[in-house]
Amino acid sequence: MNLLKSAFIVIAFSTFLSCTKKDDPVVSNDLDGLTLATTLTNNTHKIALYTASGKFQTGYNAIYVQVKTTAGTVVNNATISWTPTMHMMGMTHSCPASAISKNKGYLVFQMAGTDDEYWTLTIDYTIDNIAYTVTDTIAVSESSKRVVETFTGSDNNTYILALVNPTTPAVAVNDISMVLYKMESMTSFVIVDGYTIKIDPRMTSMGNHTSPNNVNLTQGTDKMYYGKLSLTMTGYWKINLQLQDASETIVKGEAVTDTNEGSSIYFELEF
Repeated sequence: MNLLKSAFIVIAFSTFLSCTKKDDPVVSNDLDGLTLATTLTNNTHKIALYTASGKFQTGYNAIYVQVKTTAGTVVNNATISWTPTMHMMGMTHSCPASAISKNKGYLVFQMAGTDDEYWTLTIDYTIDNIAYTVTDTIAVSESSKRVVETFTGSDNNTYILALVNPTTPAVAVNDISMVLYKMESMTSFVIVDGYTIKIDPRMTSMGNHTSPNNVNLTQGTDKMYYGKLSLTMTGYWKINLQLQDASETIVKGEAVTDTNEGSSIYFELEF
């Protein structure tokens, strides 16, 4: 009888532990899959910037911002904004920059930095109604493939178009996304609403053949542009682009035809 009672207790306790473990909430780590790109430091805080690659590159950069005290304590209640600036030989300009929400945002660098022409990043943040700031130089390298386009359209507006996904393309119909901005001034960039981004992927080394089931990109509720990109084999793909405004006028880019092998604006993928 005592053995039976002991066995019952062990089973009940094991079931309790199993249920407890199953019902425990999963704790997520915002830094999973990210690598430290740089740290900006002032007298009071260290501002750590994380990206998937551990660096900043031309094109779209998703960034996680972590504020720590100089002693290493993470600060979770900071309100953060940022200002990127490219310092060229005779001028300065900025680049498209999202708002920072829950310590996450993105920057779209149009050009890489050099020893003579370089990017700085200013982080302004508020903690418990006290304002702080930090500015430092950041290294921006050239992406290995063409993933950002800066151009003047037939409407005389200057646009910045950047590839967001796919970052790991596959032989499949891939989800494709982009961000589209218009330059209002050297320091002001606004999201463009209601356009269509036409895509025509081609394998230039294989007779410039295309693929079926592609879907042009249109704007989602989060202001990014989304479509479908069909890749039928591994290798180098040139994603020919045409930018169409809300009135269905092509403001930049050309259709691929028998006499025109590619558009003047395009992205590159290779896998």
